[in-house]
Amino acid sequence: MTGCRGFGNTCPVALACYSIVPRVTDSGFAGFDLRRLMQYMASACPAPHGQSTISSPGVESILAACSQLAQSCARIDASLVDSQTGGNVIYDSILDTIGNTPIVKLHRIPPKGIDLYVKVEAFNPIGSVKDRLAFAIIDDAEKSGKLKPGQTVVEATSGNTGIALAMVCAAKGYPFVATMAESFSVERRKIMRAMGAKVILTPAAERGSGMVRKAKELSEQHGWFWASQFTNPANPAYHRQTTGPEILSDFAGKRLDYWVTGWGTGGTMTGAGEVLKTARPDLKIVTTEPEAAKLLAGDEWQPHKIQGWTPDFVPEVLNREIFDENIPVTDEESRDVARRLGTEEGIFSGISGGGTLAAALKVAERADEGTVILAMLPDTGERYLGAYLFEDVAEGSDDEWLDSL
Repeated sequence: MTGCRGFGNTCPVALACYSIVPRVTDSGFAGFDLRRLMQYMASACPAPHGQSTISSPGVESILAACSQLAQSCARIDASLVDSQTGGNVIYDSILDTIGNTPIVKLHRIPPKGIDLYVKVEAFNPIGSVKDRLAFAIIDDAEKSGKLKPGQTVVEATSGNTGIALAMVCAAKGYPFVATMAESFSVERRKIMRAMGAKVILTPAAERGSGMVRKAKELSEQHGWFWASQFTNPANPAYHRQTTGPEILSDFAGKRLDYWVTGWGTGGTMTGAGEVLKTARPDLKIVTTEPEAAKLLAGDEWQPHKIQGWTPDFVPEVLNREIFDENIPVTDEESRDVARRLGTEEGIFSGISGGGTLAAALKVAERADEGTVILAMLPDTGERYLGAYLFEDVAEGSDDEWLDSL
């Protein structure tokens, strides 16, 4: 390629965007606005279009997103070859298996006439969307020199980020310490410790802010690297590079009307949302949060049972302008829909996935026939076996049921 369409002949940002793969324009994304995406990238470039130097981290992130989309398409082609030849993929590290999670159509839960899909982030190696965040933060810190070889990593977590960081740190050889409110599930503490991490509990009354303060305090006291997921720009940047492009790749040439996601740090909603909105301007982004803690709606925070969602503050990395609508859900709705995913669709999801799908179902109830909706499922239900989500599930033998037959 010697030039780009719409920006003259030399803009490297637009060139990189246009190189996403020829079949993007040949077969066409349904509603994919390639020119708009090119403009978005070019507007982020600090250099005149005649220069080839790109120094902005934001631009590097966007370029990486385009590269990731191209790689995703290449992997699809490779997988087709593998399926025909029986070939297998051998990975150099467990970290190489992060991302490219499947999108699955639901058949029994959605209203008639609505195509409802879920992106199952439990397929990440340690079981949640936070695997992406953990890798992104550590990789960025290594490349920038902020994290030294063998240095201890510390982070405040409701569980999933801590578990993911424990995995990444174990794979890369860093000690890891998690600070965690005592109200979160015991399973999460045990998983982190099984990966070699140390867990420091903070009083439940101090909420999310308390565990963040403790992580910062330990970082300053011991000279540890503080991952700082709520303020670290590497968090949403990685979702621009992976999650967003994966969705675009999977829906290439297909209709997509709504993307529904909850928020904890805001990294997924912000990073993936910005790429999706740029590529598909007509796509509606719906966020959801606990009815008891509607911070984006301007309400005061109150305790809720949807672990991983909505700390008692709005994170710095969250883009408040990216969503079109906010549909809150209750603890009960989140629990019930998560349980339905298991019994009706065979998908074992955590409570935040139940909450996200509950919001998606509210969209589906009022949507026109033929509407296509994608909802995020952040993690697996295994982290909630001793928590609110499954607290009434029997542990003994089902003798009473058997006797009733």
